[in-house]
Amino acid sequence: MSSPGVDGDPKPPCLPRNGLVKLPGQPNGLGAASITKGTPAAKNRPCQPPPPPTLPPPSLAAPLPRAALAGGLCPPAGLPLGGPASAPVPGPPVERPPLATDEKILNGLFWYFSACEKCVLAQVCKAWRRVLYQPKFWAGLTPVLHAKELYNVLPGGEKEFVNLQGFAARGFEGFCLVGVSDLDICEFIDNYALSKKGVKAMSLKRSTITDAGLEVMLEQMQGVVRLELSGCNDFTEAGLWSSLSARITSLSVSDCINVADDAIAAISQLLPNLAELSLQAYHVTDTALAYFTARQGHSTHTLRLLSCWEITNHGVVNVVHSLPNLTALSLSGCSKVTDDGVELVAENLRKLRSLDLSWCPRITDMALEYVACDLHRLEELVLDRCARPPHMGQWRAGPGERGRRDLLEECTDPQPEWRGGAVVGRWPRTHGMGWDRGGGAVVRVQEGGSGCAAGGGAAVG
Repeated sequence: MSSPGVDGDPKPPCLPRNGLVKLPGQPNGLGAASITKGTPAAKNRPCQPPPPPTLPPPSLAAPLPRAALAGGLCPPAGLPLGGPASAPVPGPPVERPPLATDEKILNGLFWYFSACEKCVLAQVCKAWRRVLYQPKFWAGLTPVLHAKELYNVLPGGEKEFVNLQGFAARGFEGFCLVGVSDLDICEFIDNYALSKKGVKAMSLKRSTITDAGLEVMLEQMQGVVRLELSGCNDFTEAGLWSSLSARITSLSVSDCINVADDAIAAISQLLPNLAELSLQAYHVTDTALAYFTARQGHSTHTLRLLSCWEITNHGVVNVVHSLPNLTALSLSGCSKVTDDGVELVAENLRKLRSLDLSWCPRITDMALEYVACDLHRLEELVLDRCARPPHMGQWRAGPGERGRRDLLEECTDPQPEWRGGAVVGRWPRTHGMGWDRGGGAVVRVQEGGSGCAAGGGAAVG
């Protein structure tokens, strides 16, 4: 507060006196201070803040330190004290790999290539190989190895078994070996890491495997549940008796000259869990089909008898009584089966979804009528290469013939087509042909060796 003067006027707060300046008291409690006139006033000037320390410019990403604010530093204009609380604090920039080696992109890209293309792409670089050698890209594929591809010839003329590590990395569960011998199979078992437990399916084609080799293979490869033998003429029925294991659920034997009725006896006795059986043997008779027991009756759902020339309608009787739960049956090439055999199938195997009667020259339009009346679950019917596809010549001659009329009268299409000797139409499940899968099945019947097929939803051109 200023004191009054001599004349009653208030006294100015600061008057120069002998070169000194008297400063008023400061509200911050520092009291009065005096400095010499004309001297630098940077040190003891209380009404000005001290100079800011030399600091790097504040980053918009990081808040100002509290020590700097306490020392008198002011935040930048428009920036609240303490920095922007809502702004995230990013870390250092992440270096992404190039697109050509980005595994996330490659994992989605490689699905668009075929198996052959993947084999080529795996040779581009290590990064692509590492991605492509994941088992998911090879699921459902079976590598085929010929005997000459199993060995590398060394400079001295000796043979060395190839490295199968790449196959193990891709996790193949099945192999097809062509032209191999007993020794080749033993070498394969010793050199493939997953042969003991990891291989689920084995196929031997045109090979010289003997009874001993077949026994060793199935004894060592404990994971095999699907077995195919095609064109192997050196093993006998005794080899099947000594080697077949109850774990096998799918068996295919074709073009093996030593397979006859006794082989079917071994299969029926040793394979109680058999689900699929495909047999192509010229010397199998009706007697063999009577060997199936009640155990196969519960488990077996697919039976294919291909070119079994000795099978007659009596054999069909044994099949329908022993295997009542069949959903797929093929009598392709069973040339002695007639309409009566087809009638037995239609009356007793009501669960059938697929029926193959191709190469059966004794089938007439009566067989097709039996199928239409009783097999209401049927989705596929094959009459390919029939010498007389159910009176097709008469069907084509005029719509009044019985066979063609039976096909067309129940057709739900307004204008069923007759294309190139084929009747094409749709039948509901409750009428006529009785085939339906998602609104009806397209049925094709062709003559002149082109065949007939019924399938769900689309006709084969």
